Amino acid sequence: MDCKQAEQMMMADLDDELDVPDMIHLRAHLAACDGCRSAHVGLARLGAMVRSKAVHYQAPAHLRERVMAALPAPARRSAPRQAHRWPWAWINFGAAAACALLLASSQLLPLWTASSADQLDQEVVNSHFRALMADHLTDVASSDQHTVKPWFAGKLDYSPPVVDLAAQGFPLVGGRLDYLGGRTVAGLAYRHHQHVINLFIWPAGTAGSAAVHIASRQGYQIASWREGGFDYKAVADMNTQDLASFERLLGGH
Repeated sequence: MDCKQAEQMMMADLDDELDVPDMIHLRAHLAACDGCRSAHVGLARLGAMVRSKAVHYQAPAHLRERVMAALPAPARRSAPRQAHRWPWAWINFGAAAACALLLASSQLLPLWTASSADQLDQEVVNSHFRALMADHLTDVASSDQHTVKPWFAGKLDYSPPVVDLAAQGFPLVGGRLDYLGGRTVAGLAYRHHQHVINLFIWPAGTAGSAAVHIASRQGYQIASWREGGFDYKAVADMNTQDLASFERLLGGH
């Protein structure tokens, strides 16, 4: 894949519209190309800014009635054509546009009303799913924290904490760059028996600590907490007790 092909796929990737083969090729290109990776991050940030800062308007309840009232009455279809009437092509175009407007309103309204926390949790699940489907858990595969941690140097504007918990039953698999909330973040992969845990780490926006909160989404458990100047989100398909144990072990280091 060259840079031009990668550029054409970036928006589809950010909208979760790529199929698995294209996603694999794009992720491999982004891992190797600094320019495309920066462009991808920029697009992700722009999308996040639009979602968080753009002014949204909820369609009024009477929108459907107004749109339907503006459409030609069915009886007009049987009326003789006259020179001053609209061509049927324009009538069909207007009907299609009205339907598209109604569909867009119904699809976008849940996104407008969703909280930023819910949106971030959905991004976490999407990233976890993509990593598993594309078999791209790591950019640097190693169980040695002293190998994984230096790998992030120069790729992030912060140094994420990296801990190997093999002795406690959660061995480190490796690390990678990922994209959450419009920024590049550190992604660490761990295993626990047959389960994969993806841990995302980035600098906290506010000071202090926050106790762990566990939520469920699409069959996955997501643990969120703040500690030591960093925000953490861990996602896996394991039970909540094991995921909470993982969080406690990380906090103990």
